[in-house]
Amino acid sequence: MASVSELYDVGWEEMRDKLRKWREDNCRNSEQIVDVGEELISEHGSKLGDDIWIIYEQVMIAALDCSRDDLALTCLQELRKQFPDSHRVKRLSGMRLEALERYDEANKHYDAILQDDPTNTAARKRKISILKAQGKSAEAIRELNEYLEQFVGDQEAWHELSELYINEHDYGKAAFCLEELMMTNPHNHLYCEQYAEVKYTQGGLENLELSRKYFAQALRLNNRNMRALFGLYMSASHIAASPKVGAKVKKDNMKYAAWAATQINRAYKVSQAWMGHSALTLPCTPASQTSFSQLDKLILQAQESR
Repeated sequence: MASVSELYDVGWEEMRDKLRKWREDNCRNSEQIVDVGEELISEHGSKLGDDIWIIYEQVMIAALDCSRDDLALTCLQELRKQFPDSHRVKRLSGMRLEALERYDEANKHYDAILQDDPTNTAARKRKISILKAQGKSAEAIRELNEYLEQFVGDQEAWHELSELYINEHDYGKAAFCLEELMMTNPHNHLYCEQYAEVKYTQGGLENLELSRKYFAQALRLNNRNMRALFGLYMSASHIAASPKVGAKVKKDNMKYAAWAATQINRAYKVSQAWMGHSALTLPCTPASQTSFSQLDKLILQAQESR
C-alpha cells in the first residue's frame, strides 16, 4: 500500500504543517491524523524537533478513536520516557485505559492527578466521562453540577450537562444550561438553535412562541442553518394551527411558516439541481413570497420579549 507522502506527493514538512493545522482547528478527523501522523513519526521523527511531543499526543488520541491501541501505546511510551511525572501524560494513560474499558484503573490515574492538583479540570472531566460511559447518568449529572459550582465559566461543561438533561428528558434544566451558554456566548447560533429545540420539545403555546423566536435568532446569526429553518417552519405552523391564538397571531405565523417553507424549498432546489433529482416541496401559500423583512420582524419581537 502506498504511503501518504507517495499517494499525495507531499513532503514531511507539509505533513507536519497539516497536523498543526488540524490541531489549531480542533479537527477530530482521527483516521486522517492516524494515517499522516503514523508515517510522520516512523519515517521522519528525527526531523521534527520538539514538535514530536505534541504530535505524539495528537496521534495517540486519534489512535484511541480508531481502536489502534498498538499505535496509542507506542506514542504513550515515548511520552512517558520524556515526561515521567507529567499530569498530562498520566491523563493520557487514563484515556487509554478508558478506551480499553478498564474504568477502575483509569479512575485511579485521575485520582492520583487530583490528589496532587485538586484544580485539574481535565482529570475531573475524565472521571465524569467514565460515569457517562458506564451509563450512570444521575451520578454524572451530580458530578457535573458540583464541578460547575467551582468552574462556572466552563462552557463545555454547561453544554455537556444540557445533553445529559436532554437524555433524561429533563427539558427545563436543559433549557437553563443553554440559557447560561447563550449569556456567555450570545452570537453562537447553535446555542440558540438548541435552546429553541428544547422549548419546542417542551410544548405549550408559550414555549412554542419562544421556540419560534430563538429559531429566528439562530437564522439571524447564520442564515444557512437549515435545522433552524425547519424549526422556524414547524414552530410557526404549530402556533398558527393552535385554537388558542387570535386571528392576527394565526395570520402572522402563517406568514412566518410560509416564508420558511419558501427558503427551504429554494435551498433544496439548488442542492438537488446538481444531482438531477426533484426537490422536496413543503406546503406554502402565496404569502411565501414574503421578503427577509419578515425574519427581521421576528428578531425584533424576540429581542423585545427578553
